Amino acid sequence: MPELADWIAVDWGTSNLRAWVFGPDQAVIARLGSDRGMGSLAPDAFEAALLDLIAPHLGDDPVPVICCGMVGARQGWQEAAYVTVPCAPPGAGQATVVTASDKRIAPMILPGMQQGTPADVMRGEETQIAGFIAQHPDFDGVLCLPGTHTKWARISAAEVVSFRTFMTGELFALLSGKSVLRHSVQTPDWDEAAFAEAVGDALGAPQNLASRLFGLRAETLVNDMPAGAARARLSGLLIGLELAGARPYWLGQRIAVIGDPALSALYETALGHQAVPVERADGDAMTLAGLRAAYESWKGNRT
Repeated sequence: MPELADWIAVDWGTSNLRAWVFGPDQAVIARLGSDRGMGSLAPDAFEAALLDLIAPHLGDDPVPVICCGMVGARQGWQEAAYVTVPCAPPGAGQATVVTASDKRIAPMILPGMQQGTPADVMRGEETQIAGFIAQHPDFDGVLCLPGTHTKWARISAAEVVSFRTFMTGELFALLSGKSVLRHSVQTPDWDEAAFAEAVGDALGAPQNLASRLFGLRAETLVNDMPAGAARARLSGLLIGLELAGARPYWLGQRIAVIGDPALSALYETALGHQAVPVERADGDAMTLAGLRAAYESWKGNRT
């Protein structure tokens, strides 16, 4: 028989659903996942999708389920309104409580964060930030969270002061998969020197990006540039462009990068070439730390 849950942490994104089941001793007893992300579900289908995953770990009493991510979007299970920066990352006290039909679960959804000027939003990354702050309460600097939409967040006194979003990951996916460049970059190969050079090119002359992008295709046709070099240059140009725009966030600041190890390594390399030292933290570990902090806060308020 599967062990029963004391509580469950859930990271529910657009494409995937992940859950960590905790036992009474607060150790993870199961790591679960499915491809039933927010983007594939109608609002009335979320509860069933969650139960399909976690039901073997439920008993008769209601189990707290702390959720973060796109599950709280307007198109999600139930909208969890944004909190406005500057403020601490939202915790259980600001969570939206969902009334489930199945009384074995007591779901709550953590809100995202918003910024008025310039307008910006995040949903999911705030939980990673909360996890990082829980482990580094005295951190004063900037967090970079690479992904489809990379976030740069100023942190001071355990609060998010401001943040900016860059669509670098989505641009890479579109250009490498949908544009004429797809014919030049379809390979798992990688050229580290080409990546570093492209970062410097984009940082030094971001106004030339559109021309340099087409140059990747031209180089493969005219000079037989290898696909691995083209792919690395594409990534470097886009990350370099991002660094040019985010310069006020990273220049002269303490920087920590939170995310997938492979993607975080690219940002560490790019920043390293600008003589910027970088601390690293695993994105999944920080998500789980943030959800755990929310649960501990919720539990503390009930005692």
